[in-house]
Amino acid sequence: MDRQHFSLITSTSRLPPTAFLPPLARLQDHSSHDVTFAVQRLRDTYWPPRVAFPPELGLPKRTIARLSRDTSCPDSGYASAEEDEEAADMIPNSASDTDLEILNADPFERAFAIKWITGFIRRSDMWIALSPSEEENHVRSKLLDEITSLLSNFSTDKKNDDSEERGLTRTFSFPSGDGSRSTVDVELNDAVLLDDDHTSVGLQSWGSAIMLARMISADPARFSLLLKDEARSLRVLELGAGTGMLSIVTARILHSNLPPPIIIATDYHPVVMANLSANVRANFSARSCARLPVTVQTLDWEEPVYLAPFDERFDVVLAADVIYHPEHARLIKKCVERALAETGVFWMIMAMRTSGRHEGLDRTVDEMFPDASVVGNGNGISTLAVLERMEVEKVEGVGRVDENEYRLYKIGWIKSVVTL
Repeated sequence: MDRQHFSLITSTSRLPPTAFLPPLARLQDHSSHDVTFAVQRLRDTYWPPRVAFPPELGLPKRTIARLSRDTSCPDSGYASAEEDEEAADMIPNSASDTDLEILNADPFERAFAIKWITGFIRRSDMWIALSPSEEENHVRSKLLDEITSLLSNFSTDKKNDDSEERGLTRTFSFPSGDGSRSTVDVELNDAVLLDDDHTSVGLQSWGSAIMLARMISADPARFSLLLKDEARSLRVLELGAGTGMLSIVTARILHSNLPPPIIIATDYHPVVMANLSANVRANFSARSCARLPVTVQTLDWEEPVYLAPFDERFDVVLAADVIYHPEHARLIKKCVERALAETGVFWMIMAMRTSGRHEGLDRTVDEMFPDASVVGNGNGISTLAVLERMEVEKVEGVGRVDENEYRLYKIGWIKSVVTL
C-alpha cells in the first residue's frame, strides 16, 4: 500500500477507520505526519468537534480521489507469522452529519479503531526508536501520548454506554497446592471486548501469566512464597504487571500471613495502570482489611525512581511476558539489580515464538542473564545469573497461536569466580 494515500485525503470526507488507519504491519514505513493525520481523523469521527493538536503536529489540507484500503482482518498489534499486505481501492463519500452519526455508531469500525490503537501502542517502541532524527523522535513520543488518550476516551465511552460491550471479564480458578480441593480464584478485566478473539486486545492476560499463576498456585513454596521471617513482611514485586494476574494470585495465597506481605504491582502505561488498579479493587474491595493487599505503583524501566516503596529490596520479583524489544532485557536487569534482595529470587516467564517480530527475543535474556554454571560460584562480585531454566508446555485454550511454548527462568545472585 502506498503510504502517501494516508496523507492525501480530503479533510471534509467521512471515511471509516478501516479505510484511513495505516496498516500496523508496515508501521515503520509511516512518518509522524501520516500517523498524526490518522489520529486527527479518529478524533474528528468519534469526538467532534476536532480537538486541536499542538502546532508542531499540525498538517496541511490535501485532496485525493481514491484511497487504498487494507482489507485484511484488523491487526491486533501483537504480530503473528502472517499479515495481509494486499489492499483494495475505496471511493470516499462526501461528509454530512448523518454520515458521521452512522459511522460513529458502527460497532465493527469502532472495534477496528480500538484494535488499531492498542496495536499501535504495542509497536510504538520500535516505531519511535526508528525515528530518523531527534526532532522526529520527540514528535513520535508526543503522538504516543495522544493515541493513549484516545484509548482512554474509548474506554470512558464504553463505561457510559448502556450496551453490554463494556469489556471482557475473565474468571480464573487455579488448583491450590495445599492438599485441599480449594482453588485460587482471580477475576480480571481484559480492557474492552473487541471481538471473539479476546487475545488480540491490548490490555490482556497473556498465556505466560496464566501459566505462571497456575504453577505458583500449585506450589507456592517452590517460588519462595512462604513466610521466611515472622519479624518482617515478605516483599514481592511484579514488573510489567499488566492486568495484575501474578500479584493478585500471590495476595490470595499469602492472605493469612502475619505480618501481611508487601506486594507491589508495577507498570508504566497510564491506561494499563488504570485497568490494573481497577482489577485490584475488584478482587479485594469486599475484604475486611485495613488496606488493599496489592499496591499499584508506576515504574518506568528506562528512568526508574527508587523512592518508597522501592527503597527496600524484595524477596521475590515476578515478571510474565515482559520482553517485546531487544532492549527490554537490559532494562529489566538494571531494575532487578536494584530491587532484588541478596537471597531473593527473580522469576520470569516468556512465550517462545518461532515467527513474527518477537521471534528470538529469548536470546536477549540469555545475553543479559548468563547461566550460573558459566559465572561460577566463588568469592568475587555478586552477579545475577540463571539458576534454573524450565520449558513449559503450552496448554490447549491458553495463549495465542504464535506461542509454541513458554520458558521459565529462575534468576538469583551468585558470587562470580575471581581469576588471578
